[in-house]
Amino acid sequence: MTADAHGNLSGKHLVILGCGYVGGEMARQAVARGLKVTALTRNAAKADPLRAAGVGVVVAELAGDAWHAGIPGDADFVLNCVSSGGGGVEGYRRSYVEGMRSILAWAQRGPAGTFIYTGSTSVYPQGGGAVVDEAASTAGAGDTAQVLLEAETLLRNHAGACARWFILRLAGIYGPGRHRLLDQVRAGEVGGRAQDHLNLIHRDDICAAIWAALLAPTERKDAVFNVADDAAATRGEITGWLAARLGVPLPRFTDAPAAGRRATTPDRIIANARLKQSLGWRPAFPSFREGYAALLNG
Repeated sequence: MTADAHGNLSGKHLVILGCGYVGGEMARQAVARGLKVTALTRNAAKADPLRAAGVGVVVAELAGDAWHAGIPGDADFVLNCVSSGGGGVEGYRRSYVEGMRSILAWAQRGPAGTFIYTGSTSVYPQGGGAVVDEAASTAGAGDTAQVLLEAETLLRNHAGACARWFILRLAGIYGPGRHRLLDQVRAGEVGGRAQDHLNLIHRDDICAAIWAALLAPTERKDAVFNVADDAAATRGEITGWLAARLGVPLPRFTDAPAAGRRATTPDRIIANARLKQSLGWRPAFPSFREGYAALLNG
């Protein structure tokens, strides 16, 4: 991304729908780059810090329509990075599918320029160590993944809601304040199997991918990209490295989902070549080593 591109953002309007872990960081970065930022969050506790950072905030449920009147249309950029908020499949449906329906209805009042939706690589059912790119089949994906795919389909089939769209399928997110695996290693027990690959992406590299899509040349449009780092490693390799850095014994593996998870992630390697080739994105944390070293160092 060039300095000229940064300058061209001044005064542009970014609407962030679902201003949580990734959305909150994007809001802060966008304000720093001179954009007008409006954010929707269902968590009232997050509103004051966002307002203090210069963000216009609306507190409401995305799936409803009460927020429509509070956020003007014709936004230059729209980012839908809502999370499930729990509640199993029905919670997913309300957040992702009904949330997307609400956004697309709102956008009919004033179509957006670029629309980005952050989905998940969980839509791929492949295992067995397969290398998975965006052309891989999603047939056979689990119940919650089917909900994510339904939300993607709504955006793909929109009627005039935006000039272009990008779907970013995110691998396992970690970064400042989100380090479930570190906590498991410290506790001595890690969910899943040691031999399975774990695909990760640092929060800051997600933000960089979002910026790459927002600022992509106009001829780049309507595309799906995997967002994962360059070096998927096995859980055993990652946890062994973390245990050594933390000075704790090697943890045991449960061979079962971690607490709060419905299932273990299939053993596969998520390919990120399309994002690199099409949008010029490069991860600042190309493997777990750089990312977790940054967390452990401060």
